[in-house]
Amino acid sequence: MTKHVFVIGLDDFNRRELGTVRGAAEYEFHCLVDYETIVNPPSYPMADIMAEARRTLREAPAVDAIIGHWDFPTTSMLPILRREWGLPTPTLESVLYCDSKYWSRLANREAVPECTPAFQALDPYSKDPVADLQLDYPFWLKPTTAFSSYLGFRIENEDQFRDAMETIRDNVHLFAEPFDYLMQYCENRSALPADGSGATCLAEGIIGGRLCTLEGYVHNGEVVSYAVIDSLRGSNQVSFLSYQYPSSLPDGVQNRMKAYTETFLTHIGLDQTPYNIEYFWDPATDKIWLLEINPRMSKSHCPIFQIATGASHHEVAIDIAFGRRPTFPRAEGRYPMAAKFMPRVYGDAIVTRVPSADEIAAIKRRHPELRVEVAVREGMQLSDLRGQDSYSYEIGELFFGARDETELHQKFHHLMKQLNFQFSEVLPTNYGLV
Repeated sequence: MTKHVFVIGLDDFNRRELGTVRGAAEYEFHCLVDYETIVNPPSYPMADIMAEARRTLREAPAVDAIIGHWDFPTTSMLPILRREWGLPTPTLESVLYCDSKYWSRLANREAVPECTPAFQALDPYSKDPVADLQLDYPFWLKPTTAFSSYLGFRIENEDQFRDAMETIRDNVHLFAEPFDYLMQYCENRSALPADGSGATCLAEGIIGGRLCTLEGYVHNGEVVSYAVIDSLRGSNQVSFLSYQYPSSLPDGVQNRMKAYTETFLTHIGLDQTPYNIEYFWDPATDKIWLLEINPRMSKSHCPIFQIATGASHHEVAIDIAFGRRPTFPRAEGRYPMAAKFMPRVYGDAIVTRVPSADEIAAIKRRHPELRVEVAVREGMQLSDLRGQDSYSYEIGELFFGARDETELHQKFHHLMKQLNFQFSEVLPTNYGLV
C-alpha cells in the first residue's frame, strides 16, 4: 500500500534525491507549503503558513509521515504538525533549544562546557549596546535565529560592532517574528530558558580549527552519528567552499565528537529526529569546539551520500518519521569519496555569462554523477542574491565524486573552467579555493 509522505518546501532538487532512497516506489511524496514560501521569502507570515499546512494535511487521502530538510522555521513547524497528526516527533521544546543559538549555547555550557566558547546574549534594540558588551574583541555576532550565516559578522572593534548591530536591528525581524509566534505552541514553556527571544543576538568568542559535520539521528533515545563530513572554508576563511565525505579527521577525534553529541542531545531531550551537528578540531591543541546543532538532516549532503553510498540520507528522515530505526549508510556508491562545492565571488559584480543547459549536459556526459545547480543568471547583480553570508556570493553548487581528495579539487578546477562563469569584474580564478 502506498504511503503518503509530506515534505515541507519540496522542490525538484530534493524530489529527485527522494527517488534514490530504498523503497522509494512505496512512497508518494507531496509538497507541504510551497518552496517559495518557506525558503528565502521576504517575510514569514506564520499564521497563514501554518493554516495552509493544516489545510493541505486535512484534505490529503492519508498522512503517514511529515518530513523536512530546510532550516528554521521548517524545523519548528515539524514537531507542531506531527504532534497534531499523532506522528512520531521530537518535542517542540527540544527543537527550540537547537533553533535558538543562544539557548543552545546555554545548554552547551551545562552539558559539554569543555566544548563551549565564551558567549553572551545582546539586545539589538539596546540604546547603548557597547555598554552591554562583556566579551573582548574579536568575536562573532549573529542573530539567535537565522541560517546560512545570515547577518553573521566577525567583529574586530567598536565601529564594526555598532555598524553590525544597526544592520541586525534593521533585519532581525525576519526570523524573530516567526520564532516568537511558534513559541505559543510549547506544551512546557518552563523547560526552556526564561531569557532570550527571537530578536536576541548572540556574541561568542572566536573558535577555529578543522571544521566538520556529524550526520545522525535519535531513535527511541538512542543517539547514532553515522557519518562525518569535512567542511572546507574558502580563501576568506569564513565562507564555506566544500563539504567532503568521508572525513579525513583521525578516528579518535571523530569518536570524541560522537560522545559529546550523545551527551548534549540527551541533555536537551531531543528524540525521533535526524540531526546534524558541527564541530571544530584544533590539531595544535587537540581542542574540540561545538559550533552548532541543527535538528534536521543537511540537504547539502544529499547528493554526496547518493554518490558515495548509493542513496540520499532522506532515507534516514523517512525511517525516523515512520518510527523505524534506519539502516544507513551502505557502501553502494559510485565513488569512494564525494563532495559538494560552492563556488563563490568575494565582491559585488554583474553576471555576464552563465553556462547553458546544453553546455552543462555535455559536461555531465563526461561526468555522469555530476550535479550542477546554477544560482545566478546573466545580467544579475550578485548583491541581489538572497540568503547569502556577509562576505561572499555563492554562484552555484557542484556535486561530484572522485577517488581521493586531491582528485576532488583537481576536478573542481577543471569543471569550473568548463562551466566558464563570467562577471563584470576581474575575479580570482580559483573561485575561493585556497
